[in-house]
Amino acid sequence: MQGEIAIYADGASSGNPGPGGYGVVLISGRHRLEKSEGFRLTTNNRMELLGVITGLEALKIAGSNVVVYTDSKYVADSVVKGWVFQWESKGFKKKKNPDLWIRFLKIYRKHNVRFVWIKGHDNNTENEICDRLAVNAYKGSNRSEDAGYNPEEAILQ
Repeated sequence: MQGEIAIYADGASSGNPGPGGYGVVLISGRHRLEKSEGFRLTTNNRMELLGVITGLEALKIAGSNVVVYTDSKYVADSVVKGWVFQWESKGFKKKKNPDLWIRFLKIYRKHNVRFVWIKGHDNNTENEICDRLAVNAYKGSNRSEDAGYNPEEAILQ
C-alpha cells in the first residue's frame, strides 16, 4: 500500500505583478523531488497555485494520498472552503486565474488531496526551501512567459 505523499509549495513575486516563481518539494518515504520555475511577469497568487499544480502533476500514480502544505490562504481556502467548486459551476465568471484553476481541478480530481495551511516564514524547513526555490527562480535569467497571465484580471474580484 502506498503511503502519504507530502507536497510543500510556495510562490513568490517581486511586485504584484512582476517577475515571479514557484518552488515545490515532494516527499514520499525516502524519495524527494524539488522543482521550481521563474516567469518574467506574473502574480504571487498565480505562482502559489502553480506550485501546487506542478507538485500534483509530478505524481505518477493516480489515486495517490496527498497532503499539500501551503502558506497561501488564497489556495488553501479556495479548496477547503469549496469556493473553487462554486466558481467552476459558474464558469469562473469574473474570477482571477481561471486557466490555472481549471488545470488544478483536472489534476486534483485524480488524487485524494488534503490541504494544510501553514504560516509562512515560520521556520518550517520545507516551506523555507520552497520559498528559496521560488525566489531564486524569479531572480534567475532563465524565466519563462506566463502565457495565462492576463493583466486585465487585476480589475476583477
